[in-house]
Amino acid sequence: MGLGERGGRDKSESRYCGVETEFEDDMPRLLSYNLSSSGFDFVVAPLMDPTYRPSLLEAENGSSHVLPFAGSDLVLSPSQWSSHVVGKISTWIDLDSEDEIFRMDSETTLKQEIAWASHLSLQACLLPSPKRASCANYARCVNQILQGLSNMQLWLRIPLLKTDEDSLDVDSDDLRDSWELWNSFRLICEHHSQLSLALDILSMLPSVNSIGRWFGEPVRVAIVHTDSFLTNARGYPCLSKSHQKLITGFFNHSVQMVLSGKPLHNIPAESTGSAANHIDKNVNNVERHPLRSYLDYVGYLYQRMEPLSEQERIELGYRDFLQAPLQPLMDNLEAQTYETFEKDSVKYIQYQRAICKALLDRVPDGKESAITTVLMVVGAGRGPLVRAALQAAEETGRKLKVYAVEKNPNAVVTLHSLIKLEGWENVVTIVSCDMRLWNAPEKADILVSELLGSFGDNELSPECLDGAQRFLKQDGISIPSSYTSFIQPITASKLYNDVKSHKDLIHFETAYVVKLHSVAKLAPSQSVFTFNHPDYSTKKSNQRYKKLHFVIPCDTGSAIVHGFAGYFDATLYKDVHLGIEPSMSTPNMFSWFAIFFPLRQPICVQPGSPLEVHFWRCCGSTKAVWLGWAQI
Repeated sequence: MGLGERGGRDKSESRYCGVETEFEDDMPRLLSYNLSSSGFDFVVAPLMDPTYRPSLLEAENGSSHVLPFAGSDLVLSPSQWSSHVVGKISTWIDLDSEDEIFRMDSETTLKQEIAWASHLSLQACLLPSPKRASCANYARCVNQILQGLSNMQLWLRIPLLKTDEDSLDVDSDDLRDSWELWNSFRLICEHHSQLSLALDILSMLPSVNSIGRWFGEPVRVAIVHTDSFLTNARGYPCLSKSHQKLITGFFNHSVQMVLSGKPLHNIPAESTGSAANHIDKNVNNVERHPLRSYLDYVGYLYQRMEPLSEQERIELGYRDFLQAPLQPLMDNLEAQTYETFEKDSVKYIQYQRAICKALLDRVPDGKESAITTVLMVVGAGRGPLVRAALQAAEETGRKLKVYAVEKNPNAVVTLHSLIKLEGWENVVTIVSCDMRLWNAPEKADILVSELLGSFGDNELSPECLDGAQRFLKQDGISIPSSYTSFIQPITASKLYNDVKSHKDLIHFETAYVVKLHSVAKLAPSQSVFTFNHPDYSTKKSNQRYKKLHFVIPCDTGSAIVHGFAGYFDATLYKDVHLGIEPSMSTPNMFSWFAIFFPLRQPICVQPGSPLEVHFWRCCGSTKAVWLGWAQI
């Protein structure tokens, strides 16, 4: 059934909501009651009788006994087991208990239930939360199980909890921050990609910064307890503003909801008659599910979310998907790539604004007909910057002579077709050549380029423009005139696991272009390198170095750094900017995603502790290399 419809054709998993149930040996009845007549999409149900203990059963029956599972695999179809049931592992297990018999019973039961769930082809099992801060044996056993699993996910249940150390008098051995529990557990499990999180949402929430780091972790499910709900003026369940914001954030990250607990609200009699009598009007003589009003409220939160924008729909398939950066200097781009970038109207509007300002500065009022400005587009592609330049000339009433320099012979074919179609033959000269090798017949007043990469300089824009500025007049204008790269530490569990899955070193030494989504940004970004054009300095080094210090805010709690997100901000001309640095990004522009620099070994950072990062840019005759090193 799902939570209803959200605008923008959202098809994420967050549309579905489950319910946590007690043990029921009649699984068909359990599904019928919770799914068919109540509106939930799946159940989180125990697979084994909670009274079962291996040691007691063996003592009573010897080695011959039938495990007390909730029915045979035949009571549901394979698709029902797979689509509608998440196995809930027995909550009593404690693999770190000091009682050896209890500990062995726990390990045996855990393995038996996981094996049964795998036999049923369940998509996931919910592991109980560790009973104590030290859970090494539990994690060791789960890691051993993970090595033999094929497709099934294991969701570790963790309460969303961070105790304020200054406000509570607690024993130093007590758990202050549930993130610490999760981090120690997943480290023993070696960041296994099939180990995910199920966060318990309680009535009290940690600080916003503390919550934020979880968005970079592999959270698959948020378990919302009924005691987290408040009561509205009509007597119905509702959530606080902070809880609403959290749930909406989870929806945006494809996290599914699960409702848990007993009903704590009495629906008032003046509401719909069927609701007051606990009879669902839509299904004759079927008892209304006691959590239906809670489900309706969660559905309301989902349906009132803003529809996905056109840009978000375009970017959906790229979220958290690693891509190698384009290398237009080395490779000729394909038509489809050109088409994607040409659709970014915002970018070309900014370029046109910058060219307008440059033309007005070069040609004063009253001399429009006497002066022809020479403008060179280096890296013209299929012509969008040529069009922007000519539109700027028309807008300002200035005369223009354009050289379109492009090294890709395939794009040059399209350029010739465009010039002929638009009737620009007397204004535009096409040059099929590498800008670094071209000998210009005259100097340019304005040099326009579109060579910026996600990190500003990662597509060798500095080297290309330094080579091209030889045909720019001494007082000429370069668009862009400057750009700066930025980095910030992030938690990005999915990205890290995707890099790690290649099982080699070279992928950790690669920078990736990625539409960041399921990440936690742990500190504000800081600038790294700045390049200015034209640059007439005589002493240019082929190596740049920057040392940066980041500090994780104290109210965030401990966090793990999987790598660094890189951005750029460019000044095209004067006050016309273009960029993707989060605090000053150009709205609705999609030509560039962030760049991700992964760390081979993730770093756990304590709140308030400085993270020292060293960054180099080493440039040779044919390539540039970025080197990073971080330490606490």
